Amino acid sequence: MTVLKRECADGVAVLTLNRPAAMNALSYELRNTLSEAVEALDADPDVKAIILTGEGDRAFSAGLDLKEVGQHGLGGSPDGSPALRPCDSLAACRTPVIAAINGVALTGGFELALACDILIASTSARFADTHIRVGVTPGSGMSQRLSRAIGLSRAKEMSLTGNFIDATTAYAWGLVNHVVEPDRLMPLAHKIASDIASCDPGKATAYKALIDDGFGLPFSAAMALERERASADNRRVCAEAVEAQRAAVIARGRDQVG
Repeated sequence: MTVLKRECADGVAVLTLNRPAAMNALSYELRNTLSEAVEALDADPDVKAIILTGEGDRAFSAGLDLKEVGQHGLGGSPDGSPALRPCDSLAACRTPVIAAINGVALTGGFELALACDILIASTSARFADTHIRVGVTPGSGMSQRLSRAIGLSRAKEMSLTGNFIDATTAYAWGLVNHVVEPDRLMPLAHKIASDIASCDPGKATAYKALIDDGFGLPFSAAMALERERASADNRRVCAEAVEAQRAAVIARGRDQVG
């Protein structure tokens, strides 16, 4: 059985972590396969958005495969070679990535979700950072991304207690954009991905990079970065092109009212 399922249609790729019996735990094989798949999709000009989810209704991912870690150590393999880092591949991905969180997102699985651009959850989703309870220090972004997503105090509460939060709390705290019933999760993910794919892919890639690059800077430096890139990019945009899109933008806005 393949540890990662892949589908692609109409510019949208779906990657499904496929170890449901192990709560989609991140084995050495799955980490490598996922990293390689994300990088390959990012290099494919036909892919304009990516959805990452887990197989089954129990777990998005329970994090590192602790049975494997017990045998070979953190990040290792039977032959001693280090595993690839899928969180790094997701963070570096120029193509927008939507995490469709179908169940538990635990520790390393939580880090995987945090490395995505847009997070949506089913009502059965739960989140926890249990690094402190397992006795390891995070190395894939938990200590930095979580506080930026939900605020410093809430992140400290989650990380220093190892407690779970449910999907409703995750939404209230701004961790996820939407919470829906399980049977609506993938349709919503596809809707968002299709909306992204309907935009100019070059513009989407550049805008994602501008948001990410600016977020890591002080506000004044981020504003300067925006003006610099706007000056370079917008001089190539002609008035006729903007006018040609205006009617479509207005009509779309009317359709989305309510």
